[in-house]
Parts: sequence; structure tokens; C-alpha cells
Amino acid sequence: MTGPTNNTLGWMLDEVLKVPQARHAILLSADGMLRAYSKDIDRDDAERLAAGLSGVQSISRSTAEFCGSAHTPWRQTMIEFAHGYVFLVAAGEGAYLAVSTGEDVDMEAVTYRMHKLVDRLGKELTSPARQDTGSPA
Repeated sequence: MTGPTNNTLGWMLDEVLKVPQARHAILLSADGMLRAYSKDIDRDDAERLAAGLSGVQSISRSTAEFCGSAHTPWRQTMIEFAHGYVFLVAAGEGAYLAVSTGEDVDMEAVTYRMHKLVDRLGKELTSPARQDTGSPA
């Protein structure tokens, strides 16, 4: 996967936005690093939102036992606001795809496109945990 300063996958995220009322898309890592973003969102906003959505997926995953087993894999979270939604889906190991929409969006169409994009990109959307992130003591 490319580093956070290179938005080479951004054009692919734009494909998800072809659903009417879809607004923005970002690809993030589990630790909140921005990996790619769609054309109509500012990079600084995308980085800030990636950090926040990393927390959302973490909290969502921690509630798995509410569905019967603490080992149930997390797949998707949807957040509803007065004027729209945020969809967050697993996009490979340590990677997540988020899309924001308006309130009258076809939810099924958005999630379908998101999952198709994840399937299409396969390994390119994975973001394994960072190794050796600290300096030796």
C-alpha cells in the first residue's frame, strides 16, 4: 500500500461516490492514518476524520459480544446524523473504507459499491499493523 502522502488510490474511491447523495470517501488504517481520499474532500479534513473513524471502528469491534460472541468479526458500522450518514466497512487487514452521504441516499447502493470496491482492490486495501514504530530504548 502506498504511504499516507501519496493519494494514488483516490481515483478509485471516487467510484463509490457515483451513487446520488454520496459525498466523500476515505481509506484509513486501524491506527488512524489516512491512506487515500476522494477528490472533493480536503486532505486536512480527511486526515482528521481518519483519526476519528479509527476510534469508531475500534469501539464498534469492542462491542462484538453484544451480538453473541466476543469473537464475532466486525464488518460494518453506520452512523446516522440529522442530514446524512457515515458508513464504515472493513477493507482488508487493518484497513477501513468510510463514505459520507446525504440523508436521502440509497443505503443499499452505497454499501454495495463499497463492498465491490473492497473486493476489487483486494490486497491494495490492506494495511498491516506498523512494525518497529518506536526507537530502541
